[in-house]
Amino acid sequence: MTNPMIAGLLLAAGGGRRLGGRPKALLDHQGRPLVEHAVRVLREGGCTRVHVVLGADADVVRAKAHLPGCVLIDNPDWEEGMGSSLRAGLTSLRDAGNAAATPDAALVSLVDQPGIGPTAVARVHAAYRSPATLAAAAYDGERGHPVLFGADHWAGIAASATGDRGARAYLKEHTREITLVECGDVAQAYDIDTPADLIHLE
Repeated sequence: MTNPMIAGLLLAAGGGRRLGGRPKALLDHQGRPLVEHAVRVLREGGCTRVHVVLGADADVVRAKAHLPGCVLIDNPDWEEGMGSSLRAGLTSLRDAGNAAATPDAALVSLVDQPGIGPTAVARVHAAYRSPATLAAAAYDGERGHPVLFGADHWAGIAASATGDRGARAYLKEHTREITLVECGDVAQAYDIDTPADLIHLE
């Protein structure tokens, strides 16, 4: 298999409702917006091309975050939940150019999981076998992020992605096809959802 094109797809549109309306992409981590950290993780994990879906305060994120080389997608429907951002991101990958430029797979991560680093991304990235691949990081055997969607699955995932469920329904229907990649020894899959979770940021 010769150098498959696996694009990073970062979902970073959330408005941080339980954080008092602080968009997650703009949370401070290591002195910079959290979205920068998440993009760096995808790149260091093997994704040379990264698409970032923005929503809440998208103009502010564009102004404050340094995201050179990223394709930035505005999701006007971000308040509908993660499903709308996933659809917007997959559409941007499919429509990025001519057919030759369409990635073979999308490696999807969430902006609010800073405990997942490049090593976990690289492990899931390495699980790619063909455009029919479905793979996901696992933590003590439980499926989590990041997830890898071969291009053959994009239409089905987009069709079923509603509300905050993202690809959950599609993955449940295709459980037997998913390659689980254990990452519990190298990453922590916590989310930054509430003020108490901010302790995880540096």
